[in-house]
Amino acid sequence: MIELRNVSFSYEGSANRALDDVCLSIAPGEFVGVIGPAGAGKTTLMHTLSGIVPHVRRGDFFGSASVAGLDTVTSTVAELSKTVGCVFQDVESQFVTTMVEDEILFALENFSIPRDEIPERVDRALSDLDIADLRSRSLSSLSGGQKQKVALAAALALSPNVLALDEATGELDPASSVQVFTLLSQLRRERNTTVIVVEQKIMLLSAFADRLIVMDQGSIAIDDPVRQTLERPGRLLELGVNCPRVTTLAARLRDKGLYHGAPPINLDEAETMARGILR
Repeated sequence: MIELRNVSFSYEGSANRALDDVCLSIAPGEFVGVIGPAGAGKTTLMHTLSGIVPHVRRGDFFGSASVAGLDTVTSTVAELSKTVGCVFQDVESQFVTTMVEDEILFALENFSIPRDEIPERVDRALSDLDIADLRSRSLSSLSGGQKQKVALAAALALSPNVLALDEATGELDPASSVQVFTLLSQLRRERNTTVIVVEQKIMLLSAFADRLIVMDQGSIAIDDPVRQTLERPGRLLELGVNCPRVTTLAARLRDKGLYHGAPPINLDEAETMARGILR
C-alpha cells in the first residue's frame, strides 16, 4: 500500500534534511501512529504521502515513494488526493469554500462522483462526525474543534483508501478525540482503510494503533508494535517523547522487581496491574 525507499528531502533554501534516508512500508488496513518531538520530520512525512512534498512544498527530493501504486513524484496532488485523504492541524489552510456543506461537496463534485451518490455521502460524513447540525453554518463561525471535524468529514466523503491525519484532533476535547479515533478504527475494520496518524496524545494513539513510528531529526528511530515501543520509556525520553504515565509507572515498578508483565497502554490495564501488585 505505502512504500518509501531511501526518501530524503530538503526544503528549498535549507541545507538540512527534513527527511533523511527514510524507509517505510505500511500494509493495507494498518493503523500506524507517528510520534516525535517538534522538527522531527513528522509533517514532512505526511506531506510526502499526499504529494504536497515535493509538488507544493518544493525542494530536493531523493528516493522513491508510492501510495497504492501511485508514485508521489510523477503523480499529481489531485491524483493522489483521490486515494489519500489528508487532514492537517492547520485545517483552515485546507478550506476552499466558506460553508460547511459546500466544503464537503467541493471534492465530491470536482472528482465527478456520480450525482446520485453525493447526498448520501455528504449525509454520512456529517453523521459520522456528529456535525449534522453544522451543515448550513459558515466555516468562519465554527470553533477550532468543529473546523477539524469538518475537514475530516470532507476527507471521509471521498472514501479514500488511506487517511493521513497530522494532529487533526489537536483542538478536540477528550470525548471528541475518542470519537474520531473510534471512527478511524471502524473504517480500517469495515473498509480496510489504511490509517496514519501524527498525534501528541500518545495514550489515546496507543489504544488504537498497531505500531508506533518514532521520528528523530528526519529519520525513523523506532518502528515497532505499540507495546514493544512503550517498553522503552528511557529511549523514548532520549528522543524527546513522553510515554503515557501508566507506561512510565510500569517501567518503574519493573525496575523495583514489583511487576513483570507487559506495559499497560490504557487505564483499565493499569488498574489490573495495580490490583495484581497489591494482592
